[in-house]
Amino acid sequence: MQTISTTEIPTENGSRDLQQLCKHWAHKLTVDFTSGQGRITFPKDGRSGSWSQDATVILTAHPAHLECRIEASETGQRDALQDVLASHLDRFAFREAPLTFNWKNA
Repeated sequence: MQTISTTEIPTENGSRDLQQLCKHWAHKLTVDFTSGQGRITFPKDGRSGSWSQDATVILTAHPAHLECRIEASETGQRDALQDVLASHLDRFAFREAPLTFNWKNA
């Protein structure tokens, strides 16, 4: 079973934040990114626990917001990644922090 979560974070620096996050995780995870979109794969056996499958985070920069989509195998994995993304983005975008995260779970 796959569970999905999305949010749109108000920011004019979505491209910068996306690239910084992707570069940060590229040292340990499988990451593909451009200035407008990033894809990060979190392994099923990682720091946040052991899950049935890998999870994917897709980031898309827009002029007024950063769109985040989490595709996880379990709700616990999804919830853990929501926390990880929020804490990392708040740290990297410290001038704008705290950012607004209104997750919509499906």
